[in-house]
Amino acid sequence: MTAYVLVHGAWHGGWCWRQVSARLREAGHEVHTPTLTGLGERAHLAGPGIGLRTHVDDLLGLLRYEDLRDVVLVGHSYAGLVVREAADRMPERVSEIVMVDAWAGRDGESLDDLAPAFFLDWIESVTANGLIPPAPAAAVGVTEPDQVAWLEPLLTAHPRRTFSEPTRLSGAVDTIACRAVLCTPGGPMPFPRLAGEHGWAVTVLDAGHDAMVTAPRALAGVLLRQPDGA
Repeated sequence: MTAYVLVHGAWHGGWCWRQVSARLREAGHEVHTPTLTGLGERAHLAGPGIGLRTHVDDLLGLLRYEDLRDVVLVGHSYAGLVVREAADRMPERVSEIVMVDAWAGRDGESLDDLAPAFFLDWIESVTANGLIPPAPAAAVGVTEPDQVAWLEPLLTAHPRRTFSEPTRLSGAVDTIACRAVLCTPGGPMPFPRLAGEHGWAVTVLDAGHDAMVTAPRALAGVLLRQPDGA
């Protein structure tokens, strides 16, 4: 049995992994889907003071208090920064990292440093009171009406500081096995380039950015190393 920790990206919560986690549990594995501070069911804690470090501490707390070891840490999108920094601080508890269409910085880099100009321009244009409102579901590749109807009401504003706060890495994370899942390899975000710069093995998934919503069976299969589906 493997312990999977699935960490959601910006605007989402642990709820977004529902279909993926069900498949992993059916395969006999332990699964945790934490919601980061200020998001999802913890949106009442949202505020401009929440940064990347807050979310790293959320994940470290889960690893410590659930006494998780030999963990597969899965980070989607923004959470790539979260899982890598947490793994850097507790490398002895992590056996593998899986980056799903995820941001990855070097020590001292923030998401702001990595993001293309058009994305930062949009962020600056919509941010209010230190929070970034969610974009429509289509922006993350969700267009099926039933999926849009489920997803959009659950998305919550995301703390702006998490994008500007630089990651802190000692280098320990680079000793941990890591692979990347690219859901939008031809899209405008630099996920393929970041995976290539880090030298990670890559699996391309025919799905939109929110693959946990649009292709949960296929994504679970990749996590289980069963590409034909779980």
